[in-house]
Amino acid sequence: MYKVTIRPHWEITTDADAPLDTAVLLQLLTAIQKTGSIAQGAQAIGLSYRYAWGLLRDVEKLFGDSLMDTGRGRGTVLTPLAEKLIWADRRVAARLSPMLESLSSELERELNRMSAGKSKAVRLHASHGFAVAALLAEINKAGLPVELRYRHSSDAVAALSRQECDLAGFHVPLGEFEQSAAAVYAQWLNRKTHRLIHLAVRSQGLFVAPGNPKDVHGLKDLTRDDLRFVNRQAGSGTRMLLELMLAGAGLSPKDIKGYENAEFTHSAVAAYIASGMAEVGFGVQTPAARFGLEFIPLVRERYFFAVPVAALEDPLVQQVITILQSASFRQDVEALAGYDATDTGKILSLTEAFGSSV
Repeated sequence: MYKVTIRPHWEITTDADAPLDTAVLLQLLTAIQKTGSIAQGAQAIGLSYRYAWGLLRDVEKLFGDSLMDTGRGRGTVLTPLAEKLIWADRRVAARLSPMLESLSSELERELNRMSAGKSKAVRLHASHGFAVAALLAEINKAGLPVELRYRHSSDAVAALSRQECDLAGFHVPLGEFEQSAAAVYAQWLNRKTHRLIHLAVRSQGLFVAPGNPKDVHGLKDLTRDDLRFVNRQAGSGTRMLLELMLAGAGLSPKDIKGYENAEFTHSAVAAYIASGMAEVGFGVQTPAARFGLEFIPLVRERYFFAVPVAALEDPLVQQVITILQSASFRQDVEALAGYDATDTGKILSLTEAFGSSV
């Protein structure tokens, strides 16, 4: 079986100079940031000190500014320019990684079809999430053929109703907005022919800078003039949830500065905040922890995979369910900040999940 990996790659050009390939530079800057030493950083990524020093000098000449600040007794510290380059790379990765993962899955499938004929694969369409990524890693580790496509929750469930996928991932808040959100997905689900597999419970809330310097406490603060907001894209389940919550609080998106600024993933929102381009965002807790941000929890939600009843008898789908119900996968989910794997792998009817009103 072929495996395809696609990674983001970017270059910087000027009118007078050859393109600067940032790949090695960013590895070096990150290593220096960790070790506090050019020599140790270069050694950590397999570069000679001479090459590393020359690369840094060439880049400083290109920008007309320094990348390193070396002082007695404190080693080598990155300048704001160097840190901005690292943050730019993290933003690129956070924004593009889900799309590249989907494309990788499509290419893998095509290559494997060409080499082995038409073989069946589990077709997984889902809203991007960290537990979904953990599941994909376990599926790949088990060597199961899978076709992954990250898309909006509503798009995924609609695709399931058209028989375009075997598993469709979507998330629904617990509490006052559960029925409204569930009703959106119920238009594509049938109580008799569909079941839900519980993936996890996770926390959604506000991302702010470490220490919460702007003293943000809840949704009402989003209308303040001194706050810039970064949103999820229109059509995403998280954007839908936020709009339900704003309406419930009597708040208008028009009063939120930056509401139109949108990112495709939770990680991209976190990177946006961490790089200082906005003061507050909304998303799941995990990327806030990974980017060193403060997290203000507002709501808990359940993430499900919708699946046709008939597909539950499919051997490949059964193997995926076995992974979902395994103790090792539950441990993976529990290790994610803001996630609860108590009911992971549990199979429910729509009535058991949402009651009879949906």
